[in-house]
Amino acid sequence: MQSAAIFERRDIAAPHPIAELLACPPEVGNMLNASAECIEFDVGDVIFHQNDLCRGLYVVISGYMLRKAARLDTRLTLGTARAGELVELAALLGDVHHTYTLVAQSKGTAMRLPTEALRRAFHLYPPLRMQLLGELAREVSRAYGMCSEAKLAGVRRRPARAQEL
Repeated sequence: MQSAAIFERRDIAAPHPIAELLACPPEVGNMLNASAECIEFDVGDVIFHQNDLCRGLYVVISGYMLRKAARLDTRLTLGTARAGELVELAALLGDVHHTYTLVAQSKGTAMRLPTEALRRAFHLYPPLRMQLLGELAREVSRAYGMCSEAKLAGVRRRPARAQEL
């Protein structure tokens, strides 16, 4: 029963296609397209560092990257970023500082939509910000669901006792 609820939550929290998330009027889309920057990376390259100012929204085109963070003197691996994923919505939509370091694990390419261009797009078409905030909420929900599943997997159930005397 509980696993069915987790499965339903995961369906609701499934990532939306990038084209849907960035759907906007043609003039705003053209402005974003013109401002997009291509970033090529090689194994070991750091795309950005934790706590640096966020320079934009990243979309992984090809390759494989690892999210790493330092929290309370502990180094954590937060997960991967693969082709088709948006990277650092929280930094872009939040306090504009990266919440983790992104390191390339293979050769690849990413596209960056610069912060200033996105701010202009949010001003010209406010629903775009809401679409991205919705995706951030789904991202948080997916992470919470994965943590819940991991926690449940680690719990061992004891067989019920017949009757205690």
